[in-house]
Amino acid sequence: MTELDSLCAELTCGDDERAEKAAGCFPEFGAAGLQALRRLIKAQNADERWWAVRAMAGFEIGTTIDLLEALQDKSSDVRQASAMAFCHHPDPRAVLPLVQVLDDPDPMTARLASNALVQIGADATLALLNVLINGKQSARLEAVRALAEIKDTRAIPGLMKALETDSALMQYWAGLGLDKLGVGMVYLKPD
Repeated sequence: MTELDSLCAELTCGDDERAEKAAGCFPEFGAAGLQALRRLIKAQNADERWWAVRAMAGFEIGTTIDLLEALQDKSSDVRQASAMAFCHHPDPRAVLPLVQVLDDPDPMTARLASNALVQIGADATLALLNVLINGKQSARLEAVRALAEIKDTRAIPGLMKALETDSALMQYWAGLGLDKLGVGMVYLKPD
């Protein structure tokens, strides 16, 4: 058994403490470590796929395509791990797939995707504005929250429009975003 095989066995041993320790070692193996994780990310067991994604998050480059595939996994835990990985390694190529996850049936996955879009920043603004206008309610809420955090002036008209909705949460995030952008005005809806 090679050292990398032993590391894969530790990653999938079922002991979270040992697996976490192993996850941090994969980048030391470079391309070979990444290849081993690519095999694990296809495993039948969702826990093994989760740990493969978790270990991939330790790589600085070369994992975007794998993480994008994991963002579509049938397991919400794996999708969450993928979105979290994009929080740590923001990549503009992930904007559209992350935007699609904003209406994920799992609220935590949607929230983590929104957080990842915040980390990507201004490159996500136009896609988020599109969701704000055309998306489902849950996706719209995550989009307005992300826009409020990104602080891109291109979002001002969309945030102003979000103030007109009947949703108190939409209004809250839109108002916060406008405040962060320095748009200092009182927001009143005429009767």
